[in-house]
Amino acid sequence: MTDDNNPTFRPEARAPKGFADRRAADIAAQKAIIEAVSAVYDRYGFEALDTGGFEYADALGKFLPDAERPNAGVFALQDDDEQWMALRYDLTAPLARFAAENWQTLPKPFRRYAVGTVWRNEKPGPGRFREFVQCDADTVGSARPEADAEIIAMAVEGLEAAGLPRGQAVIKINNRKLLNGLLTTVGADAGQKLGVLRAVDKLDRLGPDGVRLLLGAGRKDESGAFTPGAGLSAKAAEQVLAFTAGGGGSRSEVLDRLSGVIGASAEGEEGLLELSKIAAALSSLDVGEDRAVIEPSVVRGLEYYTGAVFEAELTLDILDEAGKPARFGSIGGGGRYDDLVARFTGEVTPATGFSFGVSRLAAALAAAGRTGPERRGPVVVIVFDEAAMPEYFAVSAELRAAGIAAEVYLGSSGMKAQMKYADRRASPAAVIIGGDELAAGTVTIKDLDLGRELAAGVSSNEQWQAARPGQQTVARSELVAAVRKIVGRV
Repeated sequence: MTDDNNPTFRPEARAPKGFADRRAADIAAQKAIIEAVSAVYDRYGFEALDTGGFEYADALGKFLPDAERPNAGVFALQDDDEQWMALRYDLTAPLARFAAENWQTLPKPFRRYAVGTVWRNEKPGPGRFREFVQCDADTVGSARPEADAEIIAMAVEGLEAAGLPRGQAVIKINNRKLLNGLLTTVGADAGQKLGVLRAVDKLDRLGPDGVRLLLGAGRKDESGAFTPGAGLSAKAAEQVLAFTAGGGGSRSEVLDRLSGVIGASAEGEEGLLELSKIAAALSSLDVGEDRAVIEPSVVRGLEYYTGAVFEAELTLDILDEAGKPARFGSIGGGGRYDDLVARFTGEVTPATGFSFGVSRLAAALAAAGRTGPERRGPVVVIVFDEAAMPEYFAVSAELRAAGIAAEVYLGSSGMKAQMKYADRRASPAAVIIGGDELAAGTVTIKDLDLGRELAAGVSSNEQWQAARPGQQTVARSELVAAVRKIVGRV
């Protein structure tokens, strides 16, 4: 809190936990991802949509209705009319609200993608932020499994367009109806089914033995904390584990394998048929086995998924901070959610979509060694003489008019400090116009990119001064052409 009555009070300079500051390089990486993925979504005929940052809290469904302040998981405030509003938790709930509100005038199915900031009032941690940018693509109004396949194909192409090499990310696909059908066969009730979903979703982290405990009576972790289990019998738990272990091999092989372990249930058969149609459509869309597989262990943790579910996972090996092999894990996911719009209309409206966090994808690209070109700053015009400031600004304006980023140094330091400033800005070049240049109608251009490249091969400062690497003097009329050669070299 501030203390306006205390003239010596100085607030501590600190960012709130879970809210990150981002400089130019991070912003440029994020922008490149968004532009590349958006271009793919545009080609698939999806319409861009932007909804407001706030939604009425009851539309998000992320709080207890009887809570005095609906702020569990979301950042909420009360409007002038005493209605609770909350910053959007994701981009799916706003889409459901938008579709319900405008359904009569929308083309059906409604295909949209959205990129925007979301906020989550959760405990922050390493790689876990309270504010981040999400990118979603959804089809609302089609129950066809081919709509799921199209979303998967588009997700594959989008991730590759963003910079992930083919084969370094794979979409894993399942259908909730398969597991639901199996659980119905073994006699599990509704409460147990939810517990099974939550247990199976931890398979990658806990392994089969840990999940087996959560499917049964429960599990105590290393700290001694006990998590109640789903309460399945030992036989039923083994049937679930057998189902989750049914992956591996081609999509057709997995489908054949699953047909023998889901049990005799109409819902399970329906899920198997939907998966087979998704597999056929993916083949037609040229999405091979190296880009999308059927994996029965994928269930997704959110309760609103009603059918197909899919998860994008980075497959390459990475090293953690200690230099040990580590698994990056999921970089996005989605599935079919046929009940969300019904929260507003009371009518089931089929929908399917895929979502990823832009910052997480940027981290995945970095892990894959795809950081993109090194950031470059503007050309810096060095200031020698205050009286020549009009000429310096004329030079910068001429460069900008030619499409070259440029700035005049506006500090108060000398030549050495100005060159250091240009280096810190990652400037490709510095333009030097002293008295001699002004009198001769010339400019001196220092190629800073070349200078950095050659610096490693120079053994002494004297040699460096004598060589004057990358420095040239040209006629004033040749300024733009000379600088363009330097800037365009990368």
